Amino acid sequence: MRNGQWAFPSKDNALRSALIFVALIALLVSPGAHALDAATGQPAHRASGEPPFRPWLAQAEGRAPRARLDVDALMGAVVRVRMKAIDGARSSATLGASREGSGVVIDERGHILTIGYIVTEADSIEVVTSRNRTVPAILAAYDHATGFGLLRAAAPLDLTPMALGNSDALSVREPVMILPAGGQETAMLASVMSRRQFTGSWEYLLDSAIFTAPPTMQWAGAALVNREGKLVGVGSLLVRDTVEPGTPQPGNMFVPIDVVKPVLAELMEKGRRNAPPMPWIGLATEEVQGRLFVARVSPEGPAERAGLRPGDIVMGVGADGVSSQAEFYRRLWAQGPAGTEVKLMVLQGANLRDVGIRSIDRQAYFKDKPSL
Repeated sequence: MRNGQWAFPSKDNALRSALIFVALIALLVSPGAHALDAATGQPAHRASGEPPFRPWLAQAEGRAPRARLDVDALMGAVVRVRMKAIDGARSSATLGASREGSGVVIDERGHILTIGYIVTEADSIEVVTSRNRTVPAILAAYDHATGFGLLRAAAPLDLTPMALGNSDALSVREPVMILPAGGQETAMLASVMSRRQFTGSWEYLLDSAIFTAPPTMQWAGAALVNREGKLVGVGSLLVRDTVEPGTPQPGNMFVPIDVVKPVLAELMEKGRRNAPPMPWIGLATEEVQGRLFVARVSPEGPAERAGLRPGDIVMGVGADGVSSQAEFYRRLWAQGPAGTEVKLMVLQGANLRDVGIRSIDRQAYFKDKPSL
C-alpha cells in the first residue's frame, strides 16, 4: 500500500482485479466485517488473533447465502468531472479557472452528485466514464447549505447508478470504501474515524460530517460507500484531524448523503431548494483562542461594502456575543432569509463598532454563464 492507497504493478492486472474484488466483498458483503485499524487503514484482527479475512473469503467463494454485489457497476457509477470556469469567475481566484474531481451517477436520468466547489461558475462541464467516454453535462443545481453540486449529463451514460444509503447509520470505526474516478487504481479501504460538527471559514456548517482515515489524495467528489454498496457521502476536504480537533490524524471529510435527501427532488426539478435562501455576507473567519478573526472578505461582497477588513474581530451578532464559527453562523442565519440586514459587533483596532450589513443569497454573488 502506497500513500494510503492500494497499488499493484500494472502487469499484474489479474491479481489486482482479484484482490480488489476480495477487498470489496470483505468490506461490502459481510455483515460481520471488522473495523479497520486507525493507523494503517487495514482490517484489524480479532482479539483471538484469527484473521478476519477467513469469513469474508468464505462468502466470496459462495459458501454464505448472500448475493454478491456488482463491483464493476459500483466503480463504474463514479465518473471524472472536468470543468472550465466562465471568464471573470469570482471563484477562480481561490479554486482555479479549470477544476477536476469525481462525481457519482445516482439515477437513470443522468443526475450526478459531486462537491459544489468543483462546478460553481462553470462555463463548460464534461464527465468521463470508466470506459473513457466523454459526455457534456450541465450544472443542474448548487446547494450552498449542504455543499453539494448536482449535474445532469447531456446524453445517456449507459451505466448503473449508485443507490443512496443511510449515512446517519454509519458508526465510528465502521469500514468504508472510498471510490474516486479511476476504478481499481484509485479505490481504497478506509475507516470512519468520527462523526462530528464541521465548520468552514466560508459560512458553512455541517452538524455531523463524516471523517475517515487513511487519507485519499483524490477526495474532491469521491464516493464514500458503505458495506451494502450504497452511497453515504461525497468527498469534500483533506483534513489534519479526523478524530477530534487539534489531534493530528490525517484523513478526509465527507459530506453525508442524508443532508441532501430532503431537498434532492427540489434540486432536480427547480435547480434550488424551495425554502428561502440563507443570508450570506461574504466573511471568512478563523477561530483563535476564543476570538473570531476576519481572515478574508469576499471582493465586492456585503461585508466588504460595509467596511469590514482582514484583522477585524467579530464580537457578536446583534446583542449576542460569539466566540466560534458555529455560534456565528447559527446566529447569522437566525436573523432571517437572504436580504435581511444583519447587525454585527466588530472590533476594529481599539474601536468597537456596530456594523449593519445587508445580506444576500450567496448564489447571487457568483456569475452566471452568459446566455446565447
